[in-house]
Amino acid sequence: MITPALVLEESPVKLWGLSSTERISRQLKAIGDVELIEPGSEMPTSGRVLLLNGHFLFEIRTLAGLLQRQNTVLIYPGDERPAAVIADSDLATAGRDYITGRADTPPERLAWITADDLAAFDQALLSAKKPLLEPIVGKKKQDMENLLYGNAYKGITDLVTKFLWPRPARAAVHVAANLGLSPNSVTSVGLVLVIAACYLFFHGYYAAGLAAGWSMTFLDTVDGKLARVTVQSSKFGHLFDHLIDLIHPPFWYLFWGMSLSGFQGVMGFGPVDMYWMIAIAYVAGRLVEGLFPLLGNCNVFTWKPFDAYFRLVTARRNPCLIILTLSAVIGRPDWGFVAVTFWTVLTTIVLFIRLLQGGISRLRQGPLDSWLNADDVACGPNARAFRLFGRTRGAYGI
Repeated sequence: MITPALVLEESPVKLWGLSSTERISRQLKAIGDVELIEPGSEMPTSGRVLLLNGHFLFEIRTLAGLLQRQNTVLIYPGDERPAAVIADSDLATAGRDYITGRADTPPERLAWITADDLAAFDQALLSAKKPLLEPIVGKKKQDMENLLYGNAYKGITDLVTKFLWPRPARAAVHVAANLGLSPNSVTSVGLVLVIAACYLFFHGYYAAGLAAGWSMTFLDTVDGKLARVTVQSSKFGHLFDHLIDLIHPPFWYLFWGMSLSGFQGVMGFGPVDMYWMIAIAYVAGRLVEGLFPLLGNCNVFTWKPFDAYFRLVTARRNPCLIILTLSAVIGRPDWGFVAVTFWTVLTTIVLFIRLLQGGISRLRQGPLDSWLNADDVACGPNARAFRLFGRTRGAYGI
């Protein structure tokens, strides 16, 4: 059943170029089964109604979590102002009056919750933080845009994306948003750079190829964050971006290896053997990543703190680009190819071990859960890892 929604009031402050109503409209469209009705429309006479205070900033998780509730008011704990109400139609008018200040108290049948009462772990972004709910304040516009950007950033990822890209990517997202660029257009530029890097690596133009490769990895961070802060994520965009990310890395390594004239291999493995080692290990590693979530509510990098640390350096594109870059700098691109080959094989073996351990744990103790879901994650034995992986601090400008 479609739930009608109404935005009450409107903040004069635009964040990342979007008004409150525009942002909420896109968020509700992404959730589905919710229809935004025009301000001033008559209240529905049956079913449930979602009422939203336009002076508050929500994220999709906040709204989705609220929609799982019945007859509930979402309160901002800072001053106990009502931010939203989900209620049966017979309570909708009273809920509207409470949000708009016409009534001092909500209907007695409404339960009170805060954002802290909603689920914190975000499987999509591999991070643990409470769903966003903040009053929109004009003098804090930059801080609030930083908050949206930071909340859009993965907590568990490779070391380049985690530590190097957050600040420059935020500046690039600002430029893209101001120019009205779509995330898919940024992804398309990245695809061109992928192809350019393949050509340049194959012909031995390592410096130019690495420039194209690193530019692509940067844009790969920008397009996703642009999609999230401007609420333009789509199934096509997600598929487009992830197919590119999934397919291209081994081709970069293979073309790099093919450019090495006179390379005879190492440790008894010839060039062709190493091409196969890269291809098989890469595919096997991604298969493990795809299979692991079948064991429970986590993926292979979010099960235990060890896995989050391992994700920083596992043989995905960015860590392998570091290896290739260092080898080009010292004038031994063959060493880079050898290192990427064996690092890809080694990290895939580790992933297989983790899959086996996860399967055993699943049989003995039931479905797996992420350590980030633990009640004491912020203060318990994994508190130090939580400070690093619960969110990406640099993305917030910290």
